Amino acid sequence: AQARMLARTRIAVASGTAALLSRHRSVAELLSGGEALGGSADEEISNWSATHSAMPSLYFEPDSTDAVGQVIAFMHAAGQKLRVVGSALSPNGIGLSDGAMINMAQCSKILSVDPERRQVTVQAGARVSEVVEALRPHGLTLQNYASIAEQQIGGFVQVGAHGTGAAIPPVDEQVVSMRLITPALGEICLSEADNPRLFRLARVGLGALGVVSEVTLQCVPAHKLVQRVSVETRAGIAARHAELLQHQHMRYMWIPHTDTVVVVTCDPLGEGDGGGAPPPPVDEAWATEPLRELLLQRAPEQKAGASGMNFAQLRDALLELAPLDKSHVADVNRAEAAFWKRSQGARVDWSDRILGFECGGQQWVSEVALPCGAVGASDGRDLQYMTDLLALIEASDIPAPSPIEQRWSRRSASPMSPAHSAGEDDLHSWVGIIMYLPIDRPEARQAITDAFWDYNAVCRRQLWPKYDAHQHWAKIEPPADAAERAAVRRRLRDRFPVDEFNAARRELDPKNILSNRLLDALLEADP
Repeated sequence: AQARMLARTRIAVASGTAALLSRHRSVAELLSGGEALGGSADEEISNWSATHSAMPSLYFEPDSTDAVGQVIAFMHAAGQKLRVVGSALSPNGIGLSDGAMINMAQCSKILSVDPERRQVTVQAGARVSEVVEALRPHGLTLQNYASIAEQQIGGFVQVGAHGTGAAIPPVDEQVVSMRLITPALGEICLSEADNPRLFRLARVGLGALGVVSEVTLQCVPAHKLVQRVSVETRAGIAARHAELLQHQHMRYMWIPHTDTVVVVTCDPLGEGDGGGAPPPPVDEAWATEPLRELLLQRAPEQKAGASGMNFAQLRDALLELAPLDKSHVADVNRAEAAFWKRSQGARVDWSDRILGFECGGQQWVSEVALPCGAVGASDGRDLQYMTDLLALIEASDIPAPSPIEQRWSRRSASPMSPAHSAGEDDLHSWVGIIMYLPIDRPEARQAITDAFWDYNAVCRRQLWPKYDAHQHWAKIEPPADAAERAAVRRRLRDRFPVDEFNAARRELDPKNILSNRLLDALLEADP
């Protein structure tokens, strides 16, 4: 439901996009023709966490790539903003704009599947979940997945999404070729054979070089995974880290104020498991008992509802009682640690069903990638980062909830990826911090927002420069302070080929219609 939130704000009637544009000579005339738009432009659009919102002047959902081109050409001629948005899942609202917006949701066809080459070609509005189901009859699947599968493929690729697995690169590396509809040059086709440098630049193009209309992805044979959940101590992680990185997929969930680290590993069925059946599923009522007991101690009036709550709902209910009380949050973290100790076990399923996981409710999140050696040989910076982060949290007043999630990927050859580096076997670690938001309490949401920005700022100042860590493009938030914002821009220019990227923007989008305030704040040159 959250991923489809934008359906209610369809302003331009998609089936008549071409005719609609042909009847108007300017954006002002288009805006004044309310009866042709099929709705009001006075609707607020939010990302899924409702942390960012916009009031677009126009909202297009074209139903063909020809119509996409017509919309872009119309707005380019008018010199008016047109920001492309996918499922609006990005925590920082990177796809939102108060100018016009265009959503590719109705351009969602699976165009072809090539079983021999193990490739699939899709329109950019197809959701990851839809692509997976189209691949299933052919015995294929995607190489890796993020935590959820409701992203549109265009957005999934453009922001440099990733899953986990030390030998597996971010999802932009799955892109074999792509079609990009640009304001200045119309549709262009990009691949390693056709303009390879621009192709690599555009794979993580942030929707700023053109609107992705079509993508060909490299797939892998469909396979089942054995997922194992276990609990370690911090010392145990240090002793076993090299071994654990050998798993095909592996992630840690660090729980502040405890000595508990949750380890989730996934490997192909039949490799190293003896072919035996996994143990029976965990009894969730028993596993969630520590959280339920704490909730009833702190809020006895919730007894009636607590019995029907799952793990994430119990955690949300507990944190909502006192989200900024460090002592209370630490108690919730300890109850969560007890939950995970009771939840150790294994399960088997297809990879797309295993690699997704429960992210919790609405939240603020910040995630960075940092270099940490080579595949199969971490240099220790990944664990040292966590040691420093946990020490910083536990010595301060930061009410840091669980988990702090840590994942890994091989490097990306896309220059704008936070995991870009030169060595083919370079290893990068991704670390995400979080604070959860109650849905219906505006004052509490604002207080948590302020606390999270302080939490994020401490990491930005004390950790990121030391470890050459850089934020995920869908999670970067420009600081409010002008001097700190300028410092962030300088770090981005040191890390990424910003001048080259901006030169490509000027060539493909000379009027800068595809940008928004966020990208301009991050990528503009200092005065």
